[in-house]
Amino acid sequence: MSEHSPIIDMLEQRVLRREERRSFFRKSSGVAAGLAMGTLLGACGGGDEAAAQSGPTDAEILNFALNLEYLEAQFYQYAVFGAGLPANLVTGAGTQGAVTGGAQVPFSDPIVAAYAKEIAKDELDHVRFLRTALGASAVAHPAINISGTDPNGPFSVAARAAGLIGDGQVFNPYADDNSFLLGAYLFEDVGVTAYKGASPLISSKTFLEAAAGILAAEAYHAGLVRTVMYAKGLASASLAISNARDSLDGSTDVDQGIAGPTADISNIVPLDDNGVAFSRSPGDVLNIVYLSKDAVTQGGFFPAGVNGSLAMSSAYS
Repeated sequence: MSEHSPIIDMLEQRVLRREERRSFFRKSSGVAAGLAMGTLLGACGGGDEAAAQSGPTDAEILNFALNLEYLEAQFYQYAVFGAGLPANLVTGAGTQGAVTGGAQVPFSDPIVAAYAKEIAKDELDHVRFLRTALGASAVAHPAINISGTDPNGPFSVAARAAGLIGDGQVFNPYADDNSFLLGAYLFEDVGVTAYKGASPLISSKTFLEAAAGILAAEAYHAGLVRTVMYAKGLASASLAISNARDSLDGSTDVDQGIAGPTADISNIVPLDDNGVAFSRSPGDVLNIVYLSKDAVTQGGFFPAGVNGSLAMSSAYS
């Protein structure tokens, strides 16, 4: 990886400025606050460098994220423009695969169409950004299935598991505005929890800065999609999809629909009792995109698996 990439230089400058601000506050605010924070981090395991070093490398984590960005970018590119990523954004390490399915959505609501175009641009930018940051180590675009016409395709399998369609029926996320929103909802919430779960594993402050920025963008996207779904009365469908996701990743209720506990409150921002967003491990994320509760290396939206070392889902009975 080039150490002189303009993007890396920009991120390193951000980190440098942040460290300069921290240095100023440490010198001017007293040592006691710093000691207290150090004690807190130690109690939370924040100082366990050995544990951090035993995990995946930063490049492995960012490549895992790149696989997910390929999936999201292809879905939005097809939904908005009817075509996928350009050829210069799909090459790299590992086996390059093609896209199965994808179609342009006949949007009837101009608000949904405008939001879709915005997110499509953002996801394309995420792919370009991560590929540039990773340089020669960036993984290639894997085989991705986003078919909206196959009853055995991942969208239909996921919708059937959620009880939204019956046996032999097809869920087509490109059919109309509401179907598109449900398809987007399936991805966006997972993206937020994936970046949240990966952030403690990143050792480089430069790459952590980048991951935090993408996490914020994904959270904005998820909040936008959830808000529009709430306005369109899709609360029941959102809960069904959330329960289906939770049944795959084995976690204890880390997924929530868009309806609140009573009719007069929404649940646009899914948080725990402390107001903190949930996390998913790479294995949990792969459980959802592979549509499997087993420890497998392919399936669902990635019929040949993802590229890179973080490729196996978790096993849950």
